[in-house]
Amino acid sequence: MHIDEFSNFMDKLGCEFCLNEPLSRHSSFKIGGLADVFIKPYDIIQLKSVLGFCREKDVPYIVVGNGSNILFKDEGFKGAVINIGPNMASVKLEDENIIVASAGMPLAKLAYFAKEHSLAGFEFVWGIPGNIGGAVFMNAGAYDGEIKDIIVSSNYIDQNNNEGVMLKEDMGLGYRKSVYMENGFIITGAKFKLKKGNKTEIKTKMDEFMQRRKSKQPLEYPNVGSIFKRPKGNFAGTLIEKCGLKGKSIGGAMVSEKHAGFIVNTGCATAKDVIALIDFVRNEVFKQTGYDLEPEVRIY
Repeated sequence: MHIDEFSNFMDKLGCEFCLNEPLSRHSSFKIGGLADVFIKPYDIIQLKSVLGFCREKDVPYIVVGNGSNILFKDEGFKGAVINIGPNMASVKLEDENIIVASAGMPLAKLAYFAKEHSLAGFEFVWGIPGNIGGAVFMNAGAYDGEIKDIIVSSNYIDQNNNEGVMLKEDMGLGYRKSVYMENGFIITGAKFKLKKGNKTEIKTKMDEFMQRRKSKQPLEYPNVGSIFKRPKGNFAGTLIEKCGLKGKSIGGAMVSEKHAGFIVNTGCATAKDVIALIDFVRNEVFKQTGYDLEPEVRIY
């Protein structure tokens, strides 16, 4: 990767970027080495230009959002990390119960926006630290709610740099999955259909969900939420706890003593520590229960 050539291109484009950026600043795990270049486009035009440049010059790249479900490796990323975040965060009311949001919009702000317009259906994301792009990508869900329950369509950039719209029925939404995990398209926004509700009742529900999160989840430590997908007919946290793995640690990574489904960074964890602990937990749970836990966190 020719850093000078990349820098000159970014300067001409007027795009915000950093060289040798610590990825630990961009993951809720607070772990990760350096990225050659970290790019924060201001709009879809800049995003398409950056993607086109990377493809033309054969520069490896990944596109990330809030980093709330990502573990960056200790060696960092040799290439470009493109961030769809605060620079691409907007939301508007398209109709009395239709919300349109860009991919960088934080879920919490979107839930608040919906509540302020007395629209029900987004309460379940209150407290989830991710952005819309990541939530659509993995069909985020909690407390019996999922993105697929409320989404109408999503906007994307395909691998040929063309923009498009995909309807809900074509998105392959299931438990922690979507077609975007397979097609390599970049999500740039989404449209949601909610129900008219009572603002006070919506806020009460949001407060209840937040209190449940605070009481059950290890929010006092850096983490990326549930580390494993829910196995059919059981719960990852329950299986891990039954195997006596609460508090199990490798280096600075530890299975949370508060919720066994979480691995936390106690302050000095490396990606190597987390990966080793994930492997240990998977092996132990499989040996004791026969369940093969599938990691939910994405590792780059």
